[in-house]
Amino acid sequence: MLKTVIIIVIMFFLHTLFYGTCAAEPYLNKQYPMQMQTADTSTNIPDTLLFKIQQAQAAIAAVDSKSQDIELINRIKMGLSTIKTHLSPIRAEVYTPEKAIDPQTLLSYKLIVKDARRNADNWVNALATSSKALQNKAQQILVLSRDSSLRISKSDSSSKKFYNTQLSSLRLKLLAAGKSNNRQLDSVSRLLATLSAFRSATAELQVRIDNRIRSASQTVFHKESAYLWASPKDQSFNFLQLLKSSYEGQDKAFKYFFNITWDNRLLLIIIVCIFFFWIYSNFKKASKPENRRNIGELQFIHIKAFPVIPSLIILFTLAPLFEPNASSIYIQLTQLLLLTVLTYHFNKQISSHQFNYWLLILVLYILIIVSIVLLHDGIWIRLWLILLNAAAIYIGLQIYMKLKDLQIAGRLIRPVYLIYLFLNLCAVILNIFGRISLAGTCTITAIIGLTQLISLALFVQIVSEAIWLQIKVSACTGGIFSRINVQNTKTFFKRILTALCILLWLLDFLINLNISENVFSLLHKILEKPRSFGSIHFTLSNVFFFTIIIYLSNLIQKYIGILFGGEKVTFSNETRRKDSKLSLIRLAVILAGVMLAITASGIPADKLTVVLGALGVGIGLGMQNIVNNFVSGIILMFEKPFQIGDYIELADKKGKIRDIGIRSSKMLTQQGSEVIIPNGDLLSGRLVNWTLSNNYLKTEVLIKVHIDSDLSLVNNIINQEVSRLPEIIKNQEPEILINSISTDSIEIKLLVWITSIYKEPTFKSQLLKQLLLKFRIEEIKMM
Repeated sequence: MLKTVIIIVIMFFLHTLFYGTCAAEPYLNKQYPMQMQTADTSTNIPDTLLFKIQQAQAAIAAVDSKSQDIELINRIKMGLSTIKTHLSPIRAEVYTPEKAIDPQTLLSYKLIVKDARRNADNWVNALATSSKALQNKAQQILVLSRDSSLRISKSDSSSKKFYNTQLSSLRLKLLAAGKSNNRQLDSVSRLLATLSAFRSATAELQVRIDNRIRSASQTVFHKESAYLWASPKDQSFNFLQLLKSSYEGQDKAFKYFFNITWDNRLLLIIIVCIFFFWIYSNFKKASKPENRRNIGELQFIHIKAFPVIPSLIILFTLAPLFEPNASSIYIQLTQLLLLTVLTYHFNKQISSHQFNYWLLILVLYILIIVSIVLLHDGIWIRLWLILLNAAAIYIGLQIYMKLKDLQIAGRLIRPVYLIYLFLNLCAVILNIFGRISLAGTCTITAIIGLTQLISLALFVQIVSEAIWLQIKVSACTGGIFSRINVQNTKTFFKRILTALCILLWLLDFLINLNISENVFSLLHKILEKPRSFGSIHFTLSNVFFFTIIIYLSNLIQKYIGILFGGEKVTFSNETRRKDSKLSLIRLAVILAGVMLAITASGIPADKLTVVLGALGVGIGLGMQNIVNNFVSGIILMFEKPFQIGDYIELADKKGKIRDIGIRSSKMLTQQGSEVIIPNGDLLSGRLVNWTLSNNYLKTEVLIKVHIDSDLSLVNNIINQEVSRLPEIIKNQEPEILINSISTDSIEIKLLVWITSIYKEPTFKSQLLKQLLLKFRIEEIKMM
C-alpha cells in the first residue's frame, strides 16, 4: 500500500513540473522577446555563411598565388624574344629575292624555323591552359561577389552582424582579386595574340623556305657556271668575304642548335663518362694481386688504365647519332675534332710510314674544307678542286689495302671505298660541266666518308678491347661474363657494333649530301602510311615494332639465365638444385613481350577479340596438346615436383633435369643425350624423383659365390670393404641377404645407403674391385 502511494506522488510531481514549464513559455516570450530570440538564433547560425567565407578566402588565395602564371608568361616572353632574334636575319635573307642562298644553308634555316614553330605550339598550349584556369577563377570571384549571403542587410539577425567587419574586408579583397585576375588574363590574352601572329609569320616563312628548297632541288643538276674551259681566268675574289658569306647562314644554324640541343650532348657526355669509369675501374680491379695472377699481363693496343683519348674518340664518333638533325657544318667540325684526336692517338700506335699516310688524309681533309669555302666559278679554284679530287683518289687507292688490317668487316670496306671513288669521279665531271656546288658537296661527302670509316673501325676496336677486358675481369671475380661463352659473346657484340657503325656512317653520308631531311620524310611516309588487310588497319611501323618487341623478348628469355647464375647441367659434377623461379621469369618476359607487341601493333580490341575467338576454335580443334603442355608447364612451375638438377625417372628414361621450359623440359641422360619431354607427359605420367628431398640412394649389389664358401667370412669381408668406401652413409649399416641358392652357387644381395645417387657407378666399381682382390686372397671362388 505504501509503495503504491509513493508511485502516485512521484507521477503527480512530474506532471506538475512538465505542465508548468509548457505554460510558462508563452509568458517568457512576451516578457523577454529579444533575449529568447538571441538564445534561439545563437545556436542556428547558418553553416553556409562560414562555408562561403572559406570559399571566398580560397579564391582570393588562389589569385594571390600568381607566381606560377607570371613565371610562365616571363619565360615565354624571353623565349619568344630569343627566337625572333634568331629568325630576324633569316627572314631578311629569305624575303630578299635577289639573295642567292645555297641548299645547305636553306636546310639549316628550315630546321631552325621548324623548331621555332614547335616551341610556339607548346607555348600556345600552355597559355591556353593558363587562360582557362584564369577564366574559371574570374567566374568564381564574380559568383562570390554577387552572393547575397556575403552581404549584411537590416533584416539579418544580430548574430550575422557580428561578421560585418570580416564580410566588408572580404568583399574588398574579392574586388582586388578580381582586378588582379583580370590583369593576368589580359596579359595571357595579349601574349596569345602575339604568339598567334608569330605562328602565322613563321608558317609563311617556312613556306618561303620550302619553295626555295624545292626550286633549288629542281635546278640542282642545272648548269650554274660556265664550262671549265670557258670559265673566267682573271677573276679576283676576297678571301675573307667568301669565308664570311659561306658560313654566315651555317653559323646561325650551328649556334642555334648548339644552344637548344644541350640535353642531347649532356646525355652523350654522361655515356662517355660511364665508359671512361668502366674501363678505369676494370683496370683497377685487374691490377689487384689476386686478380693479376689469373689475368696475366694486359696487352691492349688502344685502351689504357686512364682512357682519356679512347673516351674522346667515342664522344666525337657518337656525336652525329645524338644530333640527327644537325647541320653539315656541325658534322664537319665534329669530324675535324675527331681527326685531331686520332692524329694524337695514331702518333703513338702506328708506324711512321702509316702515320705519314694518315697525315696526308688529314691535310687533304683540311684543304678540301677550305677549298669548298672558297669555291666559285673561277678556273683556278676549279682546277685546284679537280687536283684535290685526283689526290683523294690516289690516297684512297694507297689506303684501301691498309684498311683491311683493321678489325672491321671487309665487305663494309669495299662498298665505302667504291662510294668514295664514285663521288670523287662525279665531283670532277660535275666541276668540268659547271655544276660546282654539287661538285663541292660530293667532294666533302667523299672525304668525310673515308675518315669516318677509319674512325668507326677504331671505334669497334676500342669497344671490343673494353669488352674483352670486362670478360677477363669478370672471369676472375665471378661476374656475369664468367658464365657465358666468350667467343659467342665477342661475335654478338661485334655484330651489334658493326650495325651501329653502318648506321653512323649512313647518317653522316646523308647529312653531308643534304638529303637527310628528304630521306627521313620518305621513311616516315612509308612507315606511317595507313594500310589495310581486310578489315584490319595497320602501318608498317606497327609491324616493325611488333617484330622487334617479339624478337627482343625471345632473346631476353633465352639468355636471362646468365643474369641469375645459370650453370650447365652435367653428370661430371653435382649440379646445385635450382627452383623454377627462372622459368617463371621467362614466362613473365614472354607474356610482357606479347602484350607490348600487341599494343605496339595497333590492333583494336574488337579485332583482337575476333583473333582470340578464332584461336580458341583452333585450340579446340587441333592445338589441344600444345595448350595442354603449356598449362602443364605453368603447373609444374608452381607445384614443383622436381627442380633443375634433379635426377628423375620417367618410363624408360632416367637423367638430370637440365631445363624447365614453358612447353617442354630437357633431360640429360648418363649417355650424354638430351631428351626433350613435353610437360604434359611429366605432369600426367608416373614420375620418380630420386633427389626430391635428398640425394641418398639405397643401392643394390648382387654377388655370387661358390656353394662351399664360408658365408660368415664372406659377410665379414663385405662389411669391411663397404665400411672403407667414402661414399656410404656411416650411420646406416649395410644389409647382407641371401637372394637365391642354386646347386653350385649362392647369390648374396647387398643393400647399402650411399650419399649421392650420382656416385652409384663409382661405388659399385670400387666395391667389386676390392671384393675381387680380397676373395682371391681368401680363396673364395666367385661365380
